[in-house]
Amino acid sequence: MKISTVGRIARVALVVCGSSSLTLTDSRAQDVPGIEICTVEKTMERRTSCLQSNIDFLQKTITKLGLDYQQKLDAANRQIEGLKSTVAGLQKTVSDLEAVQKKAMEEQKKKAETSPAKDPAKDNAAKDAKDVK
Repeated sequence: MKISTVGRIARVALVVCGSSSLTLTDSRAQDVPGIEICTVEKTMERRTSCLQSNIDFLQKTITKLGLDYQQKLDAANRQIEGLKSTVAGLQKTVSDLEAVQKKAMEEQKKKAETSPAKDPAKDNAAKDAKDVK
């Protein structure tokens, strides 16, 4: 059994809106935008018009949802870019701090190497020599 395109659209429309659209009457369906049950229409013109109305409603709904989600994606991308710049700033700060720490450690090493270690025996010998004179 081959299902026509119109039949497929009608089935998709019923799935999208669920059973809540089953309670709409024909007179109310014209006032409230939404999915209508087109199989109750007797004439082909009215059935086609009903299906076209369902298609228009679904296209508007899809467009609206697409715009909403695009706005959410754009906001998320802006937040990601902000976080990337924050991370870059923090990485620079960490590298600066590491450079300062490395420089301080090198200076401490140089001071330790250039200043001779004090030998208490030599200091005592020098004092004794002064006292003797």
